Amino acid sequence: MPETATDASHAGIASRAASERLEIFGGFHTTESDGAPKGTRTLLLLGPAEPGFWSHVTAAPEFRDGNPDPLDRWSRRVIGRLACDLGAKALFPFVGPPWQPFIAWARRSGRAWQSPVGFLVHDRAGLMVSYRGALALKARIDLPAPPDAPPCATCAAPCVSACPVGALSQSGYDTTACHAYLDTAPGADCMDRGCAVRRACPVSRSYGRLPEQSGFHMRRFHP
Repeated sequence: MPETATDASHAGIASRAASERLEIFGGFHTTESDGAPKGTRTLLLLGPAEPGFWSHVTAAPEFRDGNPDPLDRWSRRVIGRLACDLGAKALFPFVGPPWQPFIAWARRSGRAWQSPVGFLVHDRAGLMVSYRGALALKARIDLPAPPDAPPCATCAAPCVSACPVGALSQSGYDTTACHAYLDTAPGADCMDRGCAVRRACPVSRSYGRLPEQSGFHMRRFHP
């Protein structure tokens, strides 16, 4: 019996991604100035679908074989397979140089903006936004309209005052102060549960990301 072709519509790709607890975090129709691979007509950004992503991914073989970078290796396998089925190209923020312009792509999608503390804020994931990869499609597919305004437009910005040592504010990011704080006993809260600034975002709080996942990323940010 022949295999059924992968549905290359936005809904079809979203359904396939959801089977691996991934979600389309935005997309756009490309131009030459976007830095996408030649021949790309639509670029889709993929991020963790919450709740449920962390329990799904940590059950994968990459998290049981004892080798480094299990999340990145899982992303390459899963998104790479999806890209192959679609006749697309898989792109990743952790592969380089040259590094792919994921921050520019995120803002280009109309679903991520610069927050009052400088980090990207996403309409669905808030300040917990992360991108596991992107699909560069050769076809121009229909895309849903992005939100009219960023979530920060109607937010009191609790993120601005959330950092215990003021390392992250509207004036910039003091990474030295941040790392120094993470080495203290009170800093264990950020290490175990994720950055206090990111957790302060109301959209982040409704996203459903587990503290264990945030702790995983913090240990890579601050080994």
